[in-house]
Amino acid sequence: MFKDKKILILGFARSGYEAAKFLSKRGNKVILNDMKKEQDEDKLKELEDLGVEIVLGSHPDDLLDESFDYLIKNPGVPIDHKYVLKARDLNIEVINEVEMAYRLLPEGVKLIGITGTNGKTTTTTLIYEFLKADGKSVHLAGNIGFPLCSFLDKLKSGDIIVMETSCQQLENLEQFKPDVAVMTNISEAHLEFMKTYEHYTYVKSKIFKNQTKDDVAILNLDNAEVQRITKDIKASTKYFSSSNEINGSYIKDNKIYYYDEMIVDIKDIKLRGKHNYENIMAAIMACKEFGINNDAINKVLKDFGGVEHRLEYVCEHDGRVFYNDTEATNIKCTQIALSAFSEDTIIFLGGLERGQNFNELSDYVEHVKAIIAIGECRLRVVEFGNNMNIPTYEFEHLKDGFGKAYELSKPGDVILLSPASASWDQYKECEERGREFKELALALEK
Repeated sequence: MFKDKKILILGFARSGYEAAKFLSKRGNKVILNDMKKEQDEDKLKELEDLGVEIVLGSHPDDLLDESFDYLIKNPGVPIDHKYVLKARDLNIEVINEVEMAYRLLPEGVKLIGITGTNGKTTTTTLIYEFLKADGKSVHLAGNIGFPLCSFLDKLKSGDIIVMETSCQQLENLEQFKPDVAVMTNISEAHLEFMKTYEHYTYVKSKIFKNQTKDDVAILNLDNAEVQRITKDIKASTKYFSSSNEINGSYIKDNKIYYYDEMIVDIKDIKLRGKHNYENIMAAIMACKEFGINNDAINKVLKDFGGVEHRLEYVCEHDGRVFYNDTEATNIKCTQIALSAFSEDTIIFLGGLERGQNFNELSDYVEHVKAIIAIGECRLRVVEFGNNMNIPTYEFEHLKDGFGKAYELSKPGDVILLSPASASWDQYKECEERGREFKELALALEK
């Protein structure tokens, strides 16, 4: 399979590069095309030395014809790209690097696939860390790991692959079948890519499409959309719930249970918030399919502060606890963050002006004692704070307001960066904003 074929790879990026490298070594004629002209020179030379033909800077109309056997599409390429539509007209199979690599997995390798609208990255990371702490031979693939084909040659029977699977990847998966599939939750998202919500939910449900009764689907019982789109799947279904004691994983007396076995006390978990407890339950259920012991789970949860920039525990200084949630670039994410804390909270709000409605935070600020308004839209943040009778202080830059946040705080308080705004007014990316916040917090220890 995938030998002596003619293959067009659409999109360079990480997965395109790895797919081209892998396929060229199997005697395939590989053409790699990307609209972006500037690419890593070392990688370009490596591929050219392997015989890959590279076409950059345009998508020539005559590049794709009936002589091709496959079109391998980077997940970020639009689903209605002209090559995708033409390939279908020519009956050329359109897949992605994940599907290609899946078809070449060795016998005996187990696959855990994780999808959902929110919580995928945290759940995937927890599953990987739990299994690693238990001594399993485990590999991290997909959005937060490495392209699956990059370690195909290293896999052996008994290995476990843990893979975050986005809707963009699921769009072009056909035979892909996880032994264990996890769906964290479903809500409206990515409509600019998926075009309609109906198509988005259909694509998300494809993670279960090829599962049989011998496979396992782990589902959020509290999410109505998850229940709706999974009602006809063939896999053995198992559930987690943060609001009900169920036959599965649940919370009781501030402890997380797995089928009535107490696994971990919430007070011993560094992660905060109901959404993270749901992610933890999903991860526990997935790992229990592989016989993981509770000591490994507890060891990870005691130290795991979260995925970087997503309600990430930073440090504690003089009783103040700092959390970096710079990835909260919309109102919904900040609602989730504020719901995680019952302590008095000082929050940094604001950034790029794009009409976000801060009034949608009104039901979530019960524990907010002060707001630091920053960025381009800071005056609207001040207006919101004043309307809510919350002391609000205006600073153009985060670094200028940090001292005020600390001055307003007392031991036991949370100081939270969860800006409900994109960062492009001042930063190239939101991660840069998060790193600045963390540096300021950690400097207090010096």
